[in-house]
Amino acid sequence: MESRSRRPLDGLAKSASLWERRISILATHWFIRHGDFADTLRIAEKMLTDKEDLIHKAVGWMLREVGKRDVSALERFLGEHFRVMPRTMLRYAIERFPDEKRRKYMHGKR
Repeated sequence: MESRSRRPLDGLAKSASLWERRISILATHWFIRHGDFADTLRIAEKMLTDKEDLIHKAVGWMLREVGKRDVSALERFLGEHFRVMPRTMLRYAIERFPDEKRRKYMHGKR
């Protein structure tokens, strides 16, 4: 993988623009597809308190993509953050989990 600075992703993640913040998390999909989850998880953590539903959906989607490739990486992230995640973000992230596991996360019991 070519080495380039990923700082632009962090800059976009801090933007006042909803669309730039959304781009920052969605741009990590390329890295996810190549087995690199660090940027996605770092940016997702920064966006846990974002007020915009479109951000919640995008972050949940990218977390779900991480889980498709490495469910343990997703579960480690959820273990630390599921209690404070916006419901929409959590729902998107756990969409592929078995029903019982999904219910536990949604009811805060993991």
